[in-house]
Amino acid sequence: MNQKHLWQLLIIIFVVAFSLVELTPPTGRDLLADFDAKARNKDATFSNILARATQLQKEMPGRTYGNLKDAVGTNDIVPYFAHRISVKGEKNPSTAVLNRLQKEAAGKIKLGLDLQGGTSFLVGMDTSKLSTNAERQVILENAVEVLRKRVDKLGVAEPLLQPAGEDRILIQLPGLSQSEMDSARTTVEKAAFLEFRMVHPESMELLSQGIVEPGYEVLREEVKGRDGSKQVMSYLVKKGAERGLTGGYLTRAMVSRNPVTNEPEIQFEMNPEGAKLFAEITREYAPKGNRRYQLAIVLDGELYSAPTINSPIEGGRGVITGSFDVREAFELANVLENPLEAPVKIIEERTVEPSLGRDTIESGIKSAVYGTIAVAAFMLVYYLFAGVVANAALMLNIVILLGVLCSVGTTLTMPGIAGIVLTIGMAVDANVLIFERIREELAAGKSMRGALNAGYDKAFSTIFDSNLTTLIASTILIWLGTGPVKGFGVTLTIGVCVSMFTALLVTRLIFDFLLAKNLLVSLNMLQFIKGSKIDFLRWSKPAFIASWMLIVVGIGYGIYRGSDVLGHEFAGGNNMTFAFTQKVDVDKVRESVEKLGLGGAAIQYQKDPANGKESLKVTVRTVDEKKDATALVTQALSTDFKQAGFAMQSVDRVGPTVGAEIQRTAIVSALLAMFGILIYVAFRYEFSFAVGAVVAIIHDILMTIGWYFLTGREMSAPMVAAILTIIGFSINDTIVIFDRIREDLKLGVRGSFAELINHALNRTLSRTIITSGTVFLATLSLYLFGGGVINDFAFTFLVGILTGTYSSIYIASSLVLWWHKGQRPVMSGSQVAVDSTIAPARANA
Repeated sequence: MNQKHLWQLLIIIFVVAFSLVELTPPTGRDLLADFDAKARNKDATFSNILARATQLQKEMPGRTYGNLKDAVGTNDIVPYFAHRISVKGEKNPSTAVLNRLQKEAAGKIKLGLDLQGGTSFLVGMDTSKLSTNAERQVILENAVEVLRKRVDKLGVAEPLLQPAGEDRILIQLPGLSQSEMDSARTTVEKAAFLEFRMVHPESMELLSQGIVEPGYEVLREEVKGRDGSKQVMSYLVKKGAERGLTGGYLTRAMVSRNPVTNEPEIQFEMNPEGAKLFAEITREYAPKGNRRYQLAIVLDGELYSAPTINSPIEGGRGVITGSFDVREAFELANVLENPLEAPVKIIEERTVEPSLGRDTIESGIKSAVYGTIAVAAFMLVYYLFAGVVANAALMLNIVILLGVLCSVGTTLTMPGIAGIVLTIGMAVDANVLIFERIREELAAGKSMRGALNAGYDKAFSTIFDSNLTTLIASTILIWLGTGPVKGFGVTLTIGVCVSMFTALLVTRLIFDFLLAKNLLVSLNMLQFIKGSKIDFLRWSKPAFIASWMLIVVGIGYGIYRGSDVLGHEFAGGNNMTFAFTQKVDVDKVRESVEKLGLGGAAIQYQKDPANGKESLKVTVRTVDEKKDATALVTQALSTDFKQAGFAMQSVDRVGPTVGAEIQRTAIVSALLAMFGILIYVAFRYEFSFAVGAVVAIIHDILMTIGWYFLTGREMSAPMVAAILTIIGFSINDTIVIFDRIREDLKLGVRGSFAELINHALNRTLSRTIITSGTVFLATLSLYLFGGGVINDFAFTFLVGILTGTYSSIYIASSLVLWWHKGQRPVMSGSQVAVDSTIAPARANA
């Protein structure tokens, strides 16, 4: 093995080893079993906690962390795990222990809410009164912390809370039951409550003796020492606001610097009524001898600060000083301003029952396995030994893809699984291009080594161009997409990069090794299409006209359907799915829902193609946003049809504002993708090629949307993801054909431009059918076994594969011919054709 091959082998070993480390263990361990196994010095209290948690788990499976937290209650579990978990500086030590155990037990593959069940809220805040982006960011970050403390009380394992834009917060709560989802919604929407309470004057002495006087409670404040270390201070705080003094009396809080010490401090002002109350409190609790009193600032039951009252404060203006830095001063000022004094508004909500999440996982795994088997079986049968090499690369592709996804912390959702399945289909595309090139080189009389070298070299530019154009579309999905659509974009982007790595490096190294050992003397492959001489361009004009006529019919039908083609994600509204034990007539259900006055209601039964289970889908366009459509519909169905046993499975609620944004994002994404491809193809080829490619893409988008409308489907976010993927896929096939046309032009292949294009189309026909076929097999697996969640995506992409393959031949190539009026364009480095006869195959070698 030469030095070059050694380095390649070491790189492959490193990447695979890294992926396996990042992927191990892929699935999590049982948290209760881990809790029991890792504890030391167990006693009766521990046994009771474990028994209670086990009982709760039987009653409410799917919320192990919440069950364990409920079982722990107020018990101190720190001593049982002190040998392995340090909780120094933690405000809630027992919760910190549970969080650490949860992380240790969790697998490396993180499941999204659609796979494990739970609720996602996108909440909006009114930040219009703030003048700068910095102020908005600070307010948003503080609101996130307030909401985080609320959510922590729900007993949710690994909740996600993060700012989303300038005035929104994303909240994801996995593994909630229906009753907990309702509680979570109430918890998120309620206004924050700011109180000023008195600290007991003998707080430290009483707490040291373990005494909690009636009317008081223990609250803890996390403070940062001068060395940066965290320290938790406990106080005995009165349960109610002193003299009813709450945040409602506060008018302003701001950070300033002390003119003498230059240390940050917080200035605050109160309205006249608040000023009177504050003056009475500070007069009563002004310093008396050596005794000083502290006033606790409590938001939502959480202690944020307990400043000392140094003197009576008259006039409603005061200053809070302390040993805090600028950021801590701003945080306290924002607490006083109360970032959630006005309730946040839920503008988007997605809920999935844990049982439905388990069904979705099963469907996703089934579709991935079947898709892999179908693609691998085809490669093995058609390419024989070369197919074995391609399949080995495919297996490594899957391992590396999952490892990289885990390393970057990607959450796996059903669209993400769709991205993996799609990557499996597209991963062999590069191998097909290489193998078909090797076949041509062997047919031209080259040696095995020469054919391999030429095959990889000549296929590289095509592989690079086609994958880069796919990356343009997937990058836009990441940039402009949200939630699962963004996850799909991440998976597809990583998958495309990994597939290039395995196709160009792994397979090449295997072949080179076999050649070096004289184990590879020939490479036999099947060939279904051989030496075809179809005059494709003869039918270009009728095909072009027929295509656009069909597009007019499809889009026209969509216009005729009007707003019905817009799903709830585009138009706004509530989409609810119910399981049932007894079927009820659709008209009766519609009558029950419409009497609630929620606007137009669409009712239909739908069958999951993956498992055959039937469910009821209810979509309402809510007129009054103050009405909780989900609760009203659920209650109406339960009351009117008790015998039907309707049970909520999932909720997808999108506000009108978000719906309009999704529409705008979909259009902008498509335009940006096409513009990026136009620029790239014009740069790499010739402007007429770029125009042909983009018009073919527009054709594919409109044709797919037309068929989508004709089948009665509604536009959705997965459908938008599919359209953007079609943009990337459609250009792939076009690039393969354009690359051959460019190559023939540069080689000076004889014949008219129409003959040359026909020649290129025939020479690439086999790989066109095979590359489209492998992706079609993988997508068909998604359509048949992926379940209802991904059905729209799979259907859209299946249509896109067919139209993309067709348009590469009859739209893109035809337009290039017509653009040049049948004359051969001059490419850089072109040779001059001698006569009008197409040279034999060896002219392309």
